[in-house]
Amino acid sequence: MDFPASFALIAPELVLVGTGLALLLVAAWAGDKAARPITILAATGLFGAGFLLVPGLHTGMDGPGTLAFGGLLKIDSFALFAKALIYLAAIACLMVAPRFFDSEAAGLDRGMRAEYPVLVVFAVLGMSIMVSANDFMSLYLGLELNSLSAYVLAAILKRNAHSGEAGLKYFVLGALASGILLYGMSLLYGFTGGTSFDTVRAGLLGDLTYGPLFGLTFVLAGLAFKISAVPFHMWTPDVYEGAPTPVTAFFSTAPKVAAIGLTARVVFDVFGGQVLAWQQIVMFAALASIIFGALGAIGQENLKRLLAYSSINNVGFILLGLAVASEAGASAMLVYLFIYVAMSLGSFVALLMLRSEEGGLYETFGDIRGLSVTQPAIAWCLLIFMFSLAGIPPLLGFYSKFVVFQATVDAGLIAFGAIAIAASVIGAFYYIKFVKVMFFDEPVGLVTGESGTGHWALLFLMAALLSPLGYLLTPSLTDLADKAASSLFFAV
Repeated sequence: MDFPASFALIAPELVLVGTGLALLLVAAWAGDKAARPITILAATGLFGAGFLLVPGLHTGMDGPGTLAFGGLLKIDSFALFAKALIYLAAIACLMVAPRFFDSEAAGLDRGMRAEYPVLVVFAVLGMSIMVSANDFMSLYLGLELNSLSAYVLAAILKRNAHSGEAGLKYFVLGALASGILLYGMSLLYGFTGGTSFDTVRAGLLGDLTYGPLFGLTFVLAGLAFKISAVPFHMWTPDVYEGAPTPVTAFFSTAPKVAAIGLTARVVFDVFGGQVLAWQQIVMFAALASIIFGALGAIGQENLKRLLAYSSINNVGFILLGLAVASEAGASAMLVYLFIYVAMSLGSFVALLMLRSEEGGLYETFGDIRGLSVTQPAIAWCLLIFMFSLAGIPPLLGFYSKFVVFQATVDAGLIAFGAIAIAASVIGAFYYIKFVKVMFFDEPVGLVTGESGTGHWALLFLMAALLSPLGYLLTPSLTDLADKAASSLFFAV
């Protein structure tokens, strides 16, 4: 085992480990009064780790030279693409957190807590291991490191009943999903004699018997919970509503990228020789998520719950690209994932800006009636985000759906693509409801609070990215997605 080469491959993870441990000591000694400097240092550490990804993203990485520590980790272009998205999303979520906790949470807790950015760093470290996993042991290590941090983040407001309930629900259901995943992994180990992805893949060649099939099903069920795909979505609306809004923004972006990346890694690296066995499961989860996400959001009045169902709906479209089981489908999935992160970040940043003069947040449709009169900049940016989520041209959200539908049709799955298109039309109803309420209802004048510079910067950046100007980035984005998809299929 070449340790120097392995450590060079995991340089971003080493930066995160050092950052997390150093900030943990600072938080223990300095306490909550150092929360803002710790947040800045955490974002700096994430940026530094992301900077180390640039050479590999530019040149592309695949082949045996991407394996680290005897094949426990695979640092290929696919992993680098996913890590870049995770780090950027985490930095954005750290930028908007201090103002929320210092204003909204001040009367409920102690304001911004020093451990919050530390937990985000360790959660991101777990996600980095997840998307680079090449063995079920490293997979489970990364998954649990991310999950344990996420449970605490959801319940970070200890004196807020909704936050505590969200953390408890997430913990109980997450533990159940981890048990299901672990049982599936043990079945695959028992029937193939190893935990390495290559060993399990070799053991599953030929006719698939009932034992390994059950193992495959349990593994996919456990992963479906992590990406909130139907029928394992039940935690999503409650956790999204109850968790602090910056935490919800974090949950809807970085962990989603990691879980989808891990799912893609498993289905192609482990079950690549049994495409027909898992393709039906993924296709069902994709279509069920698209339809349920579209229908479930129609009656929602709470904006965070609505975006939770929107997340389920978008996961369905992402899984549709995965179900194509080709390089084109995987590339389309990654393009959609990038654009989804921008749409989700923009939407939640806008929600964080719906505040009163006292700092309280508004989260219902009734609160944003006539918003275009009182806060026109926020209203117009929300219009861009909602129309982009609905896939309405010429916004960039249309392109994300287009590339997925194109890959689906090219693969001959025309009926599934038609169902997805019909469901996307249904989903447009509640996105357009935002526009109707903000632009055509009588103003209520509740949103009068001021937002920070970081909020405005992120809001305008995401709006510009999702506007027609975003199409200027599509050649580079497509090239990066193609390289990542090619490395994912290198051993297939």
